[in-house]
Amino acid sequence: MATKKIEKTNAARLLDRTKIAYELIPYEVDENNLAATHVAEQLSEPIECVFKTLVMKGDKNGHFVCVIPGDHEVNLKAAAKISGNKKADLIPMKELLPTTGYIRGGCTPIGMKKQFPTFIHETALEHEFIYISAGVRGLQLRLSPKDLATFVGATFADLSHKM
Repeated sequence: MATKKIEKTNAARLLDRTKIAYELIPYEVDENNLAATHVAEQLSEPIECVFKTLVMKGDKNGHFVCVIPGDHEVNLKAAAKISGNKKADLIPMKELLPTTGYIRGGCTPIGMKKQFPTFIHETALEHEFIYISAGVRGLQLRLSPKDLATFVGATFADLSHKM
């Protein structure tokens, strides 16, 4: 049986331009369960190395991005502080596509409509590779957390806690 060719996403093409090593890993999408835990199960990988991308808005500095382990929830106070805000919250779901160009379950910090300040949870550094969305549901990027941070200009920080 022929293997299905994986279509490169915009995020993958952007990484190609800078010669950053990555792998595109497809998984089975469940429209009723877009949780990172489901993605980790589909990939047969520990949840600690499957990261989700959250878009936040602060009261002073506007939008910013948090990339956190799939079994974590963002610590709003820590995220606000690290981004130079007094308060911060997740943006409403209806603003995700117009703000980033991505939909829920397919949001990646790579190639958003605008480059926002990005913060990656410091536990990413414990892994040789992490998984993040490739920009569409059903496809993950496997790459070095340091390469990701370099590409998006991210800072590593403690900005979430386990659910």
